[in-house]
Amino acid sequence: MFHALGRSALKRLGLYGTYSLHVEGYLRDVGWFRSFEEQRPVDAQGNPVPFISYPAMEFCKRRVKPEWSVFEYGAGASTLWWARHVREVFACEHNRKWYEWVKAQAPPNVTLFYVPLEYDGAYCRKILEFPGRFDVAVIDGRDRGRCAHNAVLALNEGGVILWDNAERPEYADAQGDLLSQGFRKIEFFGLVPMMNDTSETAIFYRPGDCMGI
Repeated sequence: MFHALGRSALKRLGLYGTYSLHVEGYLRDVGWFRSFEEQRPVDAQGNPVPFISYPAMEFCKRRVKPEWSVFEYGAGASTLWWARHVREVFACEHNRKWYEWVKAQAPPNVTLFYVPLEYDGAYCRKILEFPGRFDVAVIDGRDRGRCAHNAVLALNEGGVILWDNAERPEYADAQGDLLSQGFRKIEFFGLVPMMNDTSETAIFYRPGDCMGI
């Protein structure tokens, strides 16, 4: 009786849908409500997750392999997530605050680099110190076009590029350059942690890629 009355009251207020999503279903299962309330990218158990679209996150979770080597432009919660799933993570960060935050929590398989931002400078070129090493290069920091251009040389034969906020028009030329080099693009558009907003995360891959696309 009480539940029926409560449900009826919520429906009259237009809140029953929100209540239902909060107690069961996809948004609860992936931890979106917890992430939104705590204003940090976490799953339902409070573990850090990448600040990328949920469809891209689910795709990566199903295909990630423990022997992978990953390079990230832009350190954060995603660095900790990758570290739980792969052999090694290298992350380049230009923001001292974020660098220190990740450094304080990072496990031994994470190598962090603090590189002050200078466009077309040492930041975007850091990945060039590791030619042919990485299975995944994550483009989620600054100077993204040049970072992606340099990342190509640091990928191994099956390596892929994961590009967050790929829908932004200022990245179109750099993404077109990847496509002209033989990469293909798969797009994952949807809700992201912490926000009631959507974004696109794209994966650029070539035949024989490590994700089996």
